[in-house]
Parts: sequence; structure tokens; C-alpha cells
Amino acid sequence: MDNTGFLPVCAEDLAVRGIEQLDFIYVTGDAYVDHPSFGHAIIARVLESHGYSVGIIAQPDWKDDKSIQVLGRPRLAFLVSAGNMDSMVNHYSVSKKRRATDAYTPGGEMGKRPDHATAVYGNLIRRTYRDVPIIIGGIEASLRRMAHYDYWSDSFKRSVLLDSQADLISYGMGEKSIVEIADALSAGIAVHDLSFIRGTVYKTKDISGIYQGISLPSYEEMKQDKTLYAKSFMIQYENTDACTGKPLIEPYPNGIYVVQNPPQPPLTTEEMDAIYALSYMRRWHPSYDEKGGVPAISEIKFSLISNRGCFGGCNFCALTFHQGRTIQVRSHESIVEEAKLLIKEPDFKGYIHDVGGPTANFRHPSCEKQLTKGVCKNRQCLFPKPCPNLKVDHSDYLKLLRTLRELPGVKKVFVRSGIRFDYLMADPDDTFFRELVEHHVSGQLKVAPEHISDAVLCRLGKPENAVYERFVAKYKKLNTQLGKNQFLVPYLMSSHPGSTLKEAVELAEYLRDLGYMPEQVQDFYPTPSTLSTVMYYTGLDPRDMKPVYVCHNPHEKAMQRALIQYRNPKNYELVHEALVKAGREDLIGFDKKCLIRPRNIAGRNTGKPAKKKTIRNTHKKKSN
Repeated sequence: MDNTGFLPVCAEDLAVRGIEQLDFIYVTGDAYVDHPSFGHAIIARVLESHGYSVGIIAQPDWKDDKSIQVLGRPRLAFLVSAGNMDSMVNHYSVSKKRRATDAYTPGGEMGKRPDHATAVYGNLIRRTYRDVPIIIGGIEASLRRMAHYDYWSDSFKRSVLLDSQADLISYGMGEKSIVEIADALSAGIAVHDLSFIRGTVYKTKDISGIYQGISLPSYEEMKQDKTLYAKSFMIQYENTDACTGKPLIEPYPNGIYVVQNPPQPPLTTEEMDAIYALSYMRRWHPSYDEKGGVPAISEIKFSLISNRGCFGGCNFCALTFHQGRTIQVRSHESIVEEAKLLIKEPDFKGYIHDVGGPTANFRHPSCEKQLTKGVCKNRQCLFPKPCPNLKVDHSDYLKLLRTLRELPGVKKVFVRSGIRFDYLMADPDDTFFRELVEHHVSGQLKVAPEHISDAVLCRLGKPENAVYERFVAKYKKLNTQLGKNQFLVPYLMSSHPGSTLKEAVELAEYLRDLGYMPEQVQDFYPTPSTLSTVMYYTGLDPRDMKPVYVCHNPHEKAMQRALIQYRNPKNYELVHEALVKAGREDLIGFDKKCLIRPRNIAGRNTGKPAKKKTIRNTHKKKSN
């Protein structure tokens, strides 16, 4: 097996490379995929580019202490990540049922990482190497860096820094902070003295030297009073910007404090370019070949990341806490060079599957002020209306897409990572919208209105439904003008805080009038460090501290979900019960406005749903 070019994964690799002791050992819950869409690959290659040696222990057996010893003792530190996903999201559906497969494991095999992997791996290492620094990072550690609600155990948990027995958290994307940590450790500074690095969280018993620190309610206080947690979260939310963020201090018993330093500054274009130009092998480790490789790479192998960050600010999304609201972009030259690498791949068929990021059509900060003064603490760029200072301009993204689709060997360039339709509608220039429809839609465009009730959209942090309606009309018009027959696939969410059966019925009526029934519906999933999760746990909207309705009952959740798919015969009983409970029996009958028919009325029917309407050409019958 030829491992040349990959980072060391075993003692034999160290011997071949003449390495007696690695500087860092990266322990990850994902399989080792040396591709810039995988966090462990980026961090390891960044450290390597700064002269440090790094080895990878991928998916160690957490029940066997020896699994963490295969590369020996690192000179500077262990780095730990649960993987590209929170391990609990990776393992469980929103109904808390165990998933059947894991796309980040060879062959899609489930069960190769533990629940709460960051904490488990940290304790595994600490049992064997008591004095070696442990730095945790990745999405799981980043979003659990302070006390947080854990949906799966329905409990209020401490900072993962304490539960993992780690020394530091590198939160956010981590490229800048990990180099500063490495340089400090290499210079002989003890890990417990690393209290000065932005983008990190540390524990201490002495907070006397913290400048401009903001004291949060203690863990014990928040555990007893959910209101205090809602207030604490809002303080954290308002301190996620590098320009304005202050140190946050969270007290714990026995005189321990968990301290979050302000975020690292956003990456410059030059820094982004340098990261994506590193010597990635761009594939899974050869040891996985016999199992058919790692399924997750199929989604990103022929896609290009063009940006990071998102000023959309959806309340159910954790991007504000992880990547921040300031847009960071790669240069056209950097992206084109990577595209040329894709074109050279033997299995490239001429299609670039995506060019984007968290939101594809964000290619610059929302306003010039952000670059020097940071994002606004108490207002959003797009919600509830676009800010007067919002800079709406698709010209740079359009130029990039035009360049890519003209490359020799490229047949089509698709945009699949999500278009923010309210931002698109705020652009007075239709050029991008027209070319998007003409050149960059693969038969269907995925958008995320999430709901149609303005009462729910307000809690989601999404624009009012009228904006989506205007978008749909314009999309249809452009398709007609261009002779296209392309569809919209709207993502919809049931049971989000603020959604009662009344709003769920409204959504069902909307879908009835549209003639569309989605094949898949996503229940709201309370993941750590989102505004929506705080609403779910506390029953309060942290923005105004007002009560908000929360659906906790699994049966009611099933009813809300069934209403969105009311035409499915399997959902008849749930839909009937929901309509009765909502006082909407008027929707049970034979009128064209009814959702379902009554059963056993003079033998006239067997409870079939109301007759389908013709599907408009702006929406597709079935979504992927």
C-alpha cells in the first residue's frame, strides 16, 4: 500500500519518514480523508506548512487504551476533534433513533466513534498521557465550549473543556489559533499559561488579570434557572465578532472559571488562498480502499468552497458561533486553480457540482463597516428586513461562475449549496438571477423558506413569506422566458419553536394550494449553541425574553410533520387528529379546499386524501 504523501497513521509510517517523535497527534472521529473539506486535514496541513510534524489517529477504539498509543507520545500536544459533525447529530435522528450509516466512516459503517466523542477521546488520552497537553476543536467542541443544553440527554451540560479533561478549546475554524498555540508550546510556554490566544477557551482559578471580561451567570445558577441561561446565551451571541467581542467568564464550583477569549479575526483572502493551496492528497487514506472508501467525499469531491461565514443569521443555525457573520472569500485565481485539479481527476465528467459555502451567493461582507467595526450586535443584516446599509452585489460571484464555466473540460457549473433568496431579491440587477436560472441549476434549485407562517418565520429569523412568494414568481417568469422547465425544492421545517398546530395547518393549506407535497420533512433539531435551541430549552426567545410556544410532545411533533405530508395515506389518522385538535374540521370533507376526506360516510370513500391538484412548473413533485 502506497501511503506516500499522506500524513503518518502508524509506527511504520514514522519509520519510513524517519520521525522519532511527532510534534502533534490529531485524534479524529472521522476517517482520515486528506481533503480541504475535512477539518482534520486542514488543521494538520496548516501545522505541517509551519514546520510541525503531525500524525493522524482516525476513529480509535475508545474501549481500548492502546488505540491511542499507536503513534507514541507527541512532543507538544494531542489535538482532538469529534469530526466534521457533532457526534450526536452523526449518530441520532431528531427522534433520537440510531442512524443506520455514517458517511464519514469507511464503507458507511455506523458505530466507529463514541457518543460525545470529544469528551470520550479526551478522557481516553488523559488516562494514558496524564501530562501531555490536549487541545480540542472542531464543530462539537466549538459549539459546546460553554455550558449548553444537550438535547439527547435532555440535560444542561458543562463546558466540554471540563468534561473532556482538555487544556484548551480552539473554537471556530481554528487555523490561526492552532498555529499560535503550536508556536507558544514549541517556545516552552506551559499549556496552562496559554490564556492570551484569541479563538480559545481555557480554565483558570484566577481571573484578576482579564481585561474587560464579562461575567456570565454561573453554571450552577443556570442549571437552576433557565432564564439565566437565556440571558447568558444572548451575551455570548453578542460577543461572536472579532472586532467587538469581549472575554466571557463562566464560573463553576470549586473556584474554577471557564474563560472564552474573543474570536480570531476573519481570514484574509490571501490566508484563505494559502490554506486551500496546501498539499492535500484530495482522497481518503488508501487503507480504506478495501471497504469502498469514505462515502462523504462523494458529495464534495467535485465541489469548490468559495466562502466562509454567513450574515444570514438564521436562528436554528450555529454558523454565527462557529464561522462568524463576516464573509471570508477565496480569490478567483485560487478557486480556478482548484477547479483545474478537479478537471484532471480520471472520474471527472465535466460537471462542477457546487461553488459556494454556507450561503453560495455571499461573496463579500454585508457592509463596509464590518471590516473595521464588526457586525452589529443588536440587529441582523437581512432580518426582519434588509438593513439600509446592506451591500447587495452579485457581480463578483457571477464573474467567478462565468470564468469556471469557460474552463476547458467543464460542461456545467452548478450551484447547490444554497441561495439566500431574500438577498437575491434585494438585488435590483437581474443579471445574476437570470444566469443562475440559465446556466447553474441542475433541474431543480434548492431553497430554504423553512415555513410560510410569519409568526414562525419570526422565530426562525427568516424573512416574511411574501418575500419567498415574490422569489417563486420571479423564478417561474425567468424559466418561462428562457424556455426552461426547472423546479424549486423548498426545504420545510416542522415543530420549530413558535409553531403550534395552527401554524402547521397553515403550512399544509399553503402546500395544498401550491400542489406540492415534499417527500422529506425535517423536524426542528435542537443542536448546541443556536438561538432556536435556547428557545426550545427555556421557552423564551433570548432576543426579547418573551415566552414562546415550544412543541415538546413527540405525538404533536408527529402531527405537525404529518400535516406537511397530508397526502400520504399513512398519515391519515395523524392529520385527522391534528385538524380536530386545531378546530379545523372544515378541512375534512369533499370540497377542493379540504385536506382529507371523512371516512365511512355512506360508503362514499375510504379516507383517501383530497384529490391532487396539478403541480405548478415552479415546484417539483418529489425532492431528492
